[in-house]
Amino acid sequence: MRAGSQTLSSDFVWRRLHSLMGLALVVYLIEHLVVNSQATLWLGDHGKGFVQLVNLIHSVPYLQVVEIVFIAVPLVLHGYWGVKRALSARSLPLRSDGSRPSLGFYSRHLAFRLQRISSWILLVGVVLHVLQMRFWHRPTEVEIGAKKWYLTKISSDVGLSTLSDEVGFYLCLDPKEGRCPAPLPASSRISGSIEELRDRQQSEWTLALEGYTLQPYEVLAVSPSPGVAFLLMVRDTFKQPLYTVAYTLFVLAAAYHASNGLWTFLLTWGYLLSFAGQRRMGPIVWIGCSLLGFLGLVSIWGSYWLNLRS
Repeated sequence: MRAGSQTLSSDFVWRRLHSLMGLALVVYLIEHLVVNSQATLWLGDHGKGFVQLVNLIHSVPYLQVVEIVFIAVPLVLHGYWGVKRALSARSLPLRSDGSRPSLGFYSRHLAFRLQRISSWILLVGVVLHVLQMRFWHRPTEVEIGAKKWYLTKISSDVGLSTLSDEVGFYLCLDPKEGRCPAPLPASSRISGSIEELRDRQQSEWTLALEGYTLQPYEVLAVSPSPGVAFLLMVRDTFKQPLYTVAYTLFVLAAAYHASNGLWTFLLTWGYLLSFAGQRRMGPIVWIGCSLLGFLGLVSIWGSYWLNLRS
């Protein structure tokens, strides 16, 4: 190597890329929890804020490209390097008999261990969360004529019938038995024969419903609003105790991992080198963690049980 030249190691580059991708995910986590909390925070509005924000997000041009570039890519890169480091890193024990060094319950040592534990929880949680919300339970978009409708398969409960008028959806009881009316146009101002248009759209609707099989306890919610469809999906998820408990653990791990990760980001990029600065940042990190945890928990425990039960 020539005098004066410098070569950046791959470890140095990956550490900073990992840190930057983590910052992007912290920003996304804040946005995600703020949107979800709107299903609960304003009691009595039946998730109006959530519906408006989700509709706004779905109106963004090239939304899938935005999601891939700003969410999926940072998630994959951050997760890849995080798993690699977690498998190779070794932490000192909290207690020792003297045969091995130990940092005990020193705050940063404990934070390091909790960061590793939360990372494994998040690895499993993120995979299951994406599978559930993006594939298993995601509302289906159906285009009838020139209008889009959103179908959400949910479990039936007594609150849905009264909630449908407030939120703006109607229920299909059994698509295969003809108990699912098509959202057909009622205006005679539409060009062409209204009867022909109705017949054509009825055929499109019937074809769209062929893939749905409902259990006796399930119904199909139909709405012209993606926000309403996703609100019903969230409501249906969090009225089930297993999902509620699992997502509580997931959100708490995410809140801690993001807050402590922000502290590490500032340290990595040279903004938090002095001991006094690190001490001052400590309370800010815990306040951020508490706020994120609050937004997540209120979304989980309040969307059905407080604001949308009936």
